[in-house]
Amino acid sequence: MVGLGAAALAAAPYVQGGFEAFLGAASEKDPTGLTGLLPNGGGFRYYSVAPSVPERGPENYRLTVDGLVERPTTYTLDALQRLPQTRVVRDVQCVTGWRVPGTSFEGVPLARLLDAAGVRPEARAVRFTCFDGTYTESLTLPQARRDDVMVALRMQDEPMGHSHGGPVRLYVAPMYFYKSAKWLSGITVTRDVEPGYWERLGYDVDAWVGRSNGRDDAPTV
Repeated sequence: MVGLGAAALAAAPYVQGGFEAFLGAASEKDPTGLTGLLPNGGGFRYYSVAPSVPERGPENYRLTVDGLVERPTTYTLDALQRLPQTRVVRDVQCVTGWRVPGTSFEGVPLARLLDAAGVRPEARAVRFTCFDGTYTESLTLPQARRDDVMVALRMQDEPMGHSHGGPVRLYVAPMYFYKSAKWLSGITVTRDVEPGYWERLGYDVDAWVGRSNGRDDAPTV
């Protein structure tokens, strides 16, 4: 019995990883969104608003920064990885209620990419697009420049997996998780805030945890 218990403990991380991978893959082929109701060992739920999402890696991933900027730029995954990185550890809070405590994200501060592009004086907001072809998000320029908002390349001390929005996703620590757009491919500086995918369906544009969407969750900051 002791031997079986030890074997179970040793196998647990692999079983959990396999289950998470299964749910992630299933969610990408589930237009009903029902797989998002299933918990997994990591506490996350998997959501996608597109019927399928192509995988991208070092050879074909690109992130474009454009709009009201002086120097439009396109980054490869390798170029993003070579930039100075920051790390933030906060709870992840979904607007539907589930929460994953103490989750680490690492990546490039969004403010660094905006500064490198040279934001023009008339700019007031930032719009984000994704290579799923469907999802969009937005932030005001002051929100985007916070030091806990990043273009994330790693999560939980691992490279950002496809099911979690990899290889690169937006991470907005103090807001509900729908603001942290998965499969990030475009950062466009704009004159005004443009409501994102869920905001056009009724979610709050300013999605501060505990101070929006009619919820009173404990803030993640």
